[in-house]
Amino acid sequence: MTLEHSPSRHLTAAPPLTRGRLLGYALGSVGTGIFSAVPGLLLLFYLTDVLGVSAAVAGAVLVAPKAWDVLFNPVVGAASDREAVRTGRRTRLLSLGSLALPVAFAAMFAVPGPIPGVVWAGGAFLLAASAFACFQVPYVALPAEMADGTAERTRIMSWRIICLTLGILVAGGLAPEIVGLGGGGRAGYAVMGVAVGAVMAAALLAATLSTRWVASHPGPRQLGLVAAFRTARGNRPFFALLAAFVTQSLGVAVMLAGAPYVAVYRLGDYGLTSLMFVCMVGPSALAVPLWTRAARRFGMVPCYLVAVAGFAAAALALIPVIDSAGVAGTLLLTGLIGVCYAALQLLPLSLLPETVHADAARTGHAQSGAFTGLWTAGETAGMAVGPGLFALVLAASAFASGPFDAPAVQPGSALTGLLLGFTALPAALMLISLPLVIAYHRLARAVSPKEIHEPA
Repeated sequence: MTLEHSPSRHLTAAPPLTRGRLLGYALGSVGTGIFSAVPGLLLLFYLTDVLGVSAAVAGAVLVAPKAWDVLFNPVVGAASDREAVRTGRRTRLLSLGSLALPVAFAAMFAVPGPIPGVVWAGGAFLLAASAFACFQVPYVALPAEMADGTAERTRIMSWRIICLTLGILVAGGLAPEIVGLGGGGRAGYAVMGVAVGAVMAAALLAATLSTRWVASHPGPRQLGLVAAFRTARGNRPFFALLAAFVTQSLGVAVMLAGAPYVAVYRLGDYGLTSLMFVCMVGPSALAVPLWTRAARRFGMVPCYLVAVAGFAAAALALIPVIDSAGVAGTLLLTGLIGVCYAALQLLPLSLLPETVHADAARTGHAQSGAFTGLWTAGETAGMAVGPGLFALVLAASAFASGPFDAPAVQPGSALTGLLLGFTALPAALMLISLPLVIAYHRLARAVSPKEIHEPA
């Protein structure tokens, strides 16, 4: 059975994708990019170097809410599919996430005096992660329902990744600066939470309102959560792609968590956190169209492999460069990492809808929400475990936590540990993901259209 004649296909052709509709959908990624980046970049540092929480405890605070979210994401996916069956839309969950996430995000960085900071921040992070799932899961499911063909879905992803890059730039570039303008310490972080949360709210609500035209067609019979995943076990390409993406997300999250520590303790200036982040993410806006054209010419998977290997090589090259070439060399290599990072966002997300549609052709059941719930659960796990893993590196290397007004002096072991955690550990995770990408390619060629994996 071909994809074009699958029972999961739309009964009518999808409406044309105008630039307005593409932008309306993509704006949501400004908000999701902010939430994906800021906690990973600043929350661990906020706990250890502003609130004075030990690295081990701070790591547990970061991982626990996301561990819950890994379980919660598939539940949201099934709920999204049920909503699509009842209403033909996924708008209600999108609206809930759009309204709740910015408030919980601001609360994470607004710890009141009488309540222990670690308890407040952890609880607010749990609420924020749950709200994020309510938006992200149905949001990721929409491209499979917005367009019928691979080329159009890749076009959707290109717009989305550009807006995602913009959101990440807002998070990583402006958030640390706002902390400084707010006076640093608790007060500075509280100001940042409100300001960045307002930008997030505007982006998420704009996407929710702009995608009400998308008609969801889950199919004549919708599977329950348990039955959906029992059926999904046969979709081997999906799970290979998911494993690769999660491993890469873990590597990126480790590097994000380590950036402020490298800026402060290896380069001597917390303000470089923003500059490092901009140099890493900024090139993505230019690189996405280049990767899109390269994928059309050489194939998505070959370009994907090149990007993963390039990320690993640049991360390893940072080890001697941070000390020998200082700020200039570090920023140059982080820019190269940013070029590769663009592909790590664009290409797997472009391949994801194809695995969903291929599974619908195989089983006769459409379960986009279930698959994207599992996908976002995996991504959430990687982004959550990353800071926790970096926190373990800090704890193992005897990193000394201290409050903002009494910073601790670090031993040599901690300085070495945070450097290797920022460079060698992400590189190793990228290299581990390479065989998983190759496995995906081998499995997917047996069930997916040739043009997905081969040059046009």
